[in-house]
Amino acid sequence: MTRRILLLSVSAGAGHVRAAEALDATVGALAAQGADIEVRHLDVMDYVPSSFRRIYADFYLRLITRHPQLWGMLYRITDDTRPEAVTQRMRRTIERLHTRRLRAAIAQFAPDAIVCTHFLPAEMLMRQIRKGRISTPVWLQVTDFDLHRMWVIPEMTGYFAASPEIAHRMRTVGLPASRVHTTGIPVMPAFAETHDRRALAATFGLDPAQPTYLVMGGGAGVGALDVLAEKLLATGEGFQLVVLAGRNAAALERLRALAATRFPGRLFPHGFTAHVDRLMACCDLVITKPGGLTTSECLAMGLPMIVNAPIPGQEERNADYLLEQGAAWKAIDAVALAWRVGELRAQPARLAAMAANARAIGRPHAARDVIDTVLAHLDGA
Repeated sequence: MTRRILLLSVSAGAGHVRAAEALDATVGALAAQGADIEVRHLDVMDYVPSSFRRIYADFYLRLITRHPQLWGMLYRITDDTRPEAVTQRMRRTIERLHTRRLRAAIAQFAPDAIVCTHFLPAEMLMRQIRKGRISTPVWLQVTDFDLHRMWVIPEMTGYFAASPEIAHRMRTVGLPASRVHTTGIPVMPAFAETHDRRALAATFGLDPAQPTYLVMGGGAGVGALDVLAEKLLATGEGFQLVVLAGRNAAALERLRALAATRFPGRLFPHGFTAHVDRLMACCDLVITKPGGLTTSECLAMGLPMIVNAPIPGQEERNADYLLEQGAAWKAIDAVALAWRVGELRAQPARLAAMAANARAIGRPHAARDVIDTVLAHLDGA
């Protein structure tokens, strides 16, 4: 009998979707190996009115981009607000009224298990469970190294934590200990593979013997990447810089011009790519914002980080975790970033220690652990 797994994500930020895609790819690999299993991934924002999507997803993205301090304040306020507060009850009512199409899509697929990588569908399903309208096991995957109150949703069959500390926090706030699983944050199976650095470097035109640093601007290619690249490369010779501009065509063009005129053979710009794992395999250090998924990908590959410009709230707490574990440094601006790159260039043993720390807390098989747990529950039901 075919087992059906439904994945529910929300495209408010890329991380929730990427976690679901990692789970989707993992189930797909199992099916290709002969497992009698079917998977479907739905983005909740595809099943809500455009007005709700503009408020929920688009407003969030504008807020964290243009007014990050305001977002940080809202993050703290909502983390301190009790679920029974009037504002929270009103929020859940509005969400419920706008997710009718989603409930119909879920019923049509008739899943045997549901995994949510965002709290919005989990909250909606919690109400359905309490009213006895569904009996399908529902699981919730936290996608940051933090536990905001909105992720604390009763009635779930199980909860997947990013780290042992987050699992402990889940149990402390009253979630049943037997339902809490420390799996890490799901990343694509490619990040668990072993790569031949020398061969891969040749395909990208890189010198495998040179220290190589990767600057990630996110899918949208945020930030003045050309200015940052110029400042870093101007600090000295003896290293290469790979810069991912994402879908920012203007930034990519500026980077290419800079590479051709100022830093030929040292600066290697790339646009949006589905092969980040291959580029990471050629690098010794990643400079990135501390999103939950991006940092989990780095940890899975044992790559140390310099984190910069964290969004107040979840990304700040991600950064705290990485710093505490010795897997990253933090730079508050371009000047600090250039200095830190110089320090790590001069102290290869320190960079190696950071890499070992990153590898120690990395969970490259998190997606498989999540799916194995879900399937084991179905087999035992």
